[in-house]
Amino acid sequence: MIITNGKLITWQEQNSIHEGWAIYVENGKIADIGPEDELVQRYPSEDRLDACGQYVMPGNICAHTHFYGAFSRGMALMGTPPKNFTEILQKLWWPLDRALQPEDVRLSALVCLVDAIRHGTTSLVDHHASPEAINGSLDVIADAVKLAGVRASLCYEVTDRNGPAGTKAGIRENLRFIDRIQRGDDAEGRLSALFGLHASLTVSDETLAQCRQQTPDGVGFHIHVAEDLADQDDSLQKYGLRVVDRLARHKLLGPNSIAVHAVHVDAKEIQTLAETGTWVTHQPRSNMNNAVGVADIEAMLRFGVQVCLGNDGFSNTMWEEWKTAYLVHKLWNHNPRRMPGDLLAKIAIKNNAALINQLFPRTKIGTIEVGAQADVIFVDYHPFTPLTPDNLPWHIVFGFHESMITTTMVAGKLLMHHRELLTLDEERIAYEARQRAPLIWERYRSQF
Repeated sequence: MIITNGKLITWQEQNSIHEGWAIYVENGKIADIGPEDELVQRYPSEDRLDACGQYVMPGNICAHTHFYGAFSRGMALMGTPPKNFTEILQKLWWPLDRALQPEDVRLSALVCLVDAIRHGTTSLVDHHASPEAINGSLDVIADAVKLAGVRASLCYEVTDRNGPAGTKAGIRENLRFIDRIQRGDDAEGRLSALFGLHASLTVSDETLAQCRQQTPDGVGFHIHVAEDLADQDDSLQKYGLRVVDRLARHKLLGPNSIAVHAVHVDAKEIQTLAETGTWVTHQPRSNMNNAVGVADIEAMLRFGVQVCLGNDGFSNTMWEEWKTAYLVHKLWNHNPRRMPGDLLAKIAIKNNAALINQLFPRTKIGTIEVGAQADVIFVDYHPFTPLTPDNLPWHIVFGFHESMITTTMVAGKLLMHHRELLTLDEERIAYEARQRAPLIWERYRSQF
């Protein structure tokens, strides 16, 4: 097809905005771009998709999320409200993930994928946990991803908190799914695999060594790192090492691994993350909600750390994560010059695209250029001030909104058009989720 009547935002290394240009899509990729009249002449018999004067840009990327947390929305916690991060884990997330059954895993993924498509998020990196439904859980999520039509990197959260049997099952699930992906089971190239670990404070040295030994070379690890001071305190008390140093000792860091949060790391740990090429993901909405602090992202970038933007299971409205990051660093540092828009764009656009291309090495994702995947969104934004490649990040922070996204496409396939979802039955998914939620909440409450 030819995408016509749009204003192209390319998000290439040198970003460009082209009015009056069109995109020719063939076999799921961008095969040609240029002035619309030229493309129409070159491909006169191709179908045309009218962008109706909207901005056409690469789909958003989420570098870290948790589909399984979907059923926490509106759920009343048991007892007194948690007073710190450790109690949040103990009173909310650990009882909730133990309450999930395979059908809950499926629906939690579908609910989040509806949210992703509707809000223009076309690639996601998920971190899953369901201790009572481990075996095959990644296949359940993968089936939902394939049905939805987006791209996702999946892993299972290995932890020792549910006993030796749970640890072994989590390791097996990661290795099984990694093997599935490496055997080329995903012919469309929309799935990838990492090895998931919860966090240093719930994984012993023996388990880390076993995970490292059994994981194939070239496969990265996806782990929460120093989200709260409790993670550092636990590591220092038990092992005499800070969290990043401990992970480095076990050879879990590297250019294929993701360190999530890194709120409470020191300068030496930042240097180690940079030297190993480990990716760090920043989730400001979650950090604020959990009151754990704000990571020194700008220092990490100066050290050369590859910092990306995730949402930690919050809604897949990535521009909301932009806005939160833009504001919270100013407030936290009492300095309005902190986290400028162009730096934020480097994190959320350039680095997120670089991460997803690392996880999907046979593809080019995150730009509009010849050879890139046709993962694009249409944005019905009508600025009343000039919009240029230089000031675009500030338009996103102060003007763009997810409700403006009308069309979502991945690999040349329309997943939503004119705000109508085409691959998922949103009404049915919401209905089924509402039927399951009371059962999940009851299983959650029964643990107290």
